[in-house]
Amino acid sequence: MNEESVDFLMIGGGIASFSCARALRAAGAGGSIGLVTRDPGPPFDRTACTKGYLRGDASHEDVLLAPDAWWQERDVALSTRTSALKLDPAARTVTLSDKRTLRYEQALLATGANVRRLRVEGAELQGIHYVRGLGNADAIRADAQDAADVVLVGGSYIATEAAASLTAMGKRCTIVMQEGVALERGLGPLAGRFFQRVIEEHGVTVCPSDELERFEGVDGRLTHVVTARGRRLPAQLAVIGAGVVPDTMLAQRGGLEIGATGGVVADECLRTRAAGLFAAGDMCEYPSVVHHGARLRIEHWDVAERQGATAAAGMLGEPRPHEAIPYFYSDLADWASLEYVGPARRWDEEVVRGSLEEGAFTVLYLDAGRVVAGLTVGRGHELDAVRALLRSGIDLHERRSELADDGTDLASLAETAAAVAVRAGSSPGGSSAAGQPAVPTAGPDADEPPVLFMCQMCGFIYEPEDGDELGAIAPGTRFADLPDEWTCPVCGAQKTDFERVED
Repeated sequence: MNEESVDFLMIGGGIASFSCARALRAAGAGGSIGLVTRDPGPPFDRTACTKGYLRGDASHEDVLLAPDAWWQERDVALSTRTSALKLDPAARTVTLSDKRTLRYEQALLATGANVRRLRVEGAELQGIHYVRGLGNADAIRADAQDAADVVLVGGSYIATEAAASLTAMGKRCTIVMQEGVALERGLGPLAGRFFQRVIEEHGVTVCPSDELERFEGVDGRLTHVVTARGRRLPAQLAVIGAGVVPDTMLAQRGGLEIGATGGVVADECLRTRAAGLFAAGDMCEYPSVVHHGARLRIEHWDVAERQGATAAAGMLGEPRPHEAIPYFYSDLADWASLEYVGPARRWDEEVVRGSLEEGAFTVLYLDAGRVVAGLTVGRGHELDAVRALLRSGIDLHERRSELADDGTDLASLAETAAAVAVRAGSSPGGSSAAGQPAVPTAGPDADEPPVLFMCQMCGFIYEPEDGDELGAIAPGTRFADLPDEWTCPVCGAQKTDFERVED
């Protein structure tokens, strides 16, 4: 058996692994870095599989997370078409499908998730697709050339995004879903009705409160989709969006603990119970300090990217709690786009700012008077204020009318809530002794800027005395005085992706 040593090993080919490797090198990590993935190619933007890449608006090169030269320039050894078969956390070794055994000092387990496949009659017919990689999107686009009617199964993001893209490509699309309203499981019926109206106005037929019963075909190829309520829908192409299952097979073989959400158990710094082994992405379950210790497992791109950077800090001996508030976005072709922070597992009230009829609004999700999530459409400028309100955990029950009033400056209200939380004794990113939710005492827009700010995407440190190291920003420029359009000189992240760090 061929055994090799590597200082930092990323297991999995998604954004979490890529972000970790990028952050390690950006922070000046020496030593060897390896990334192993069963995918046929390098890490790519998985979100494009139902959007621009599916429609053909983006090329294969466009959706790669880094050009080929990046791997050589950063000295990151990329192994594609390579599966991790065995994990021995005690020995710190991973056995690969190419017969190699890698001995690591620090490793990130980021094996992602697998699509949930439906076991129904006719599932073997040609023309039925799931979406997880670029090859899936290629196959859907190829089959769509000869298809007039497409049925999409599921009422969440995969099905709605793919329906929008395929409709924009000239196909007749029908969504069959268990939900009463599209996207209602995560966003609630109020926002769900808005998005369903949008897709229906663009020609998508929605079959709510129904489910797939079987597929029918001729000569091995799909011709119809039959539902439990008796609909027999013509279809030459079907796309299934039935959710995913965290891929924890390797972790279980290695004896790692699996939590209640189905993910690998990690602490607030994303460390597993095995020394030197971290977890991130779809298969990571961690206690969120901004959700008062609630254990979360989030299946969204931005979350995985930020978790990769958090894991990198821990690998370098500087573990920090993962304090980023989960964020995601969704585009329905060019019809509508949403941004969301949360997540809200439960809520008892929704406060709407703006107008759903005009397609520009913010929905604040409240639980016992506290903001637990927020959704924006056409009002992205309010997202930071929603984050601050969520962090503060302040009871806004008596201020609901202000929340709904478009004349209320949400940012000012958030600042007030943060000040109240600080006076209550909370500490940044954690909880007070009384168990109250905590808020940061300062941030990128604070009046008294700290010396240093770190990019949460790649780990780059902005130091005012150095400027941005590219000459575009003069040395001595405070972070608060940087222009809003300024981006990280290493990875291109936005100014809002930086957070205060101690000098």
